[in-house]
Amino acid sequence: MMGALSLMAARELARNVLRAAGVSESNAECVARALVAAEADGLASHGLSRLPAYADQVKSGKVDGTAVPVLKETAPAALKVDAKCGFAFPAIAAGLARAADMAKSSGTVAVSVGNSHHFGVAAYHIEPLAERGLVALAFGNSPAAIAPWGGSKPVFGTNPIAFACPCPGREPLVIDLSLSKVARGKIMVAAQKGETIPPDWALDAEGRPTTDAKAALGGAMIAMGDAKGTALVLMVELLAAALSASHFGYEASSFFDAKGPPPRVGQFFLVLDPRYFAGAAFATRVGDLTAAILAQPGARLPGDRRLAARAKAQERGISISDDLQADLVRRAGG
Repeated sequence: MMGALSLMAARELARNVLRAAGVSESNAECVARALVAAEADGLASHGLSRLPAYADQVKSGKVDGTAVPVLKETAPAALKVDAKCGFAFPAIAAGLARAADMAKSSGTVAVSVGNSHHFGVAAYHIEPLAERGLVALAFGNSPAAIAPWGGSKPVFGTNPIAFACPCPGREPLVIDLSLSKVARGKIMVAAQKGETIPPDWALDAEGRPTTDAKAALGGAMIAMGDAKGTALVLMVELLAAALSASHFGYEASSFFDAKGPPPRVGQFFLVLDPRYFAGAAFATRVGDLTAAILAQPGARLPGDRRLAARAKAQERGISISDDLQADLVRRAGG
């Protein structure tokens, strides 16, 4: 069974769960909006299902629910944000709000976010920048799931990347993807059902390609693009973690349970004002390219399905399982 909730009701429920766990009012609002936005966009893996783990981590001290991020401008176009082992969402929101203002005068701003946590849907953070006429890229590292090419032990996270830019006459063009060949959740489902998986999805603990889903969960994910994709994963690891002096994937604790210390992962963002590069020609060029794509029968732009899901959710609300809804209501004190 699935329970239906309006977006407003879902945000209120999420806020109440977080507040009951000890999260400050402002942080609870920021996190709740991000999780419900993920649900609305059809990305349930980054939505309300994360709330129980988030709440438990606050209670255990793995996440500081009252943390206030600290911002420091280290150069005219460089911004450093310390999330203080709190949730990523408030830290990123504060950093990118300042970066958007800085970009008006500098043209380009780089933002590092350190001592951070799971940052959800990567594109969520930068789509609002594109709505303001800016171009932005996002990079984040996560707990180890992918092994180095030729290795067998996970070192890197699935390390999502995202890109957003304004698109004439349309919603911003948004691209968002993690760098594993498939989502780890697909392997978890196969293991639960006793199904096999394709041999190019994952490795077992000895570094051998496996069709056994349970063996894959004890091994490592394979990066999209194989060796080339693994190099891209490494690049993101360095951008997100090294530039923010944060934990690499193999040093970070899990996002999914309340065990261990704070994960202290990192994120990195680039914010550009296209006026300083191509002027008005930028919008024209983006329009030309998107028109060429859409001129082909059946072709679509990245994000079209997400926007359709969002519009549907705004009209009809979202659906979550009865079990999850009951758990959240209980946690909220209802």
